[in-house]
Amino acid sequence: MLRPQLNDALKAAMLSKDSRVVSTIRLILAALKDRDIAARSRGVMDGIGDDEILSMLQSMIKQRRESISLYEQGGRLELAQQEQDEIAIIERFLPRQLNEEEMNAAVSAVIAELGAVGIKDMGRVMAALKERHAGTMDFTKASATTKKLLGA
Repeated sequence: MLRPQLNDALKAAMLSKDSRVVSTIRLILAALKDRDIAARSRGVMDGIGDDEILSMLQSMIKQRRESISLYEQGGRLELAQQEQDEIAIIERFLPRQLNEEEMNAAVSAVIAELGAVGIKDMGRVMAALKERHAGTMDFTKASATTKKLLGA
């Protein structure tokens, strides 16, 4: 489902001569091709699924956010803006993200469902969250919330 959407967006960006969008989508497609090639060694010949694509997009956004903070510390505001523009383009392909309140509710529900009581259960909770909310949740924030709720 995401592959045709990415290819259609690339074609539209090329027709409108939007070089920033074209280059960002090409970066996404190159990363996707790398993941597809790596998946072949695991026996996945059709390419990775949408869940893995969403995860890849989220990691691309995370990388860009880290770059933004480094660029801002170095006084390279034009590069920080470029990274911010790329984040906005990548986010077009992600489903709506859960807000803080929805994320807290989801974390609490998984903790209750699994009967998690301490920090030793954190791995199980995070695995369940990633399975259920791939692409819709910022797992860095979810991890912090989980730690807080499990009493770490």
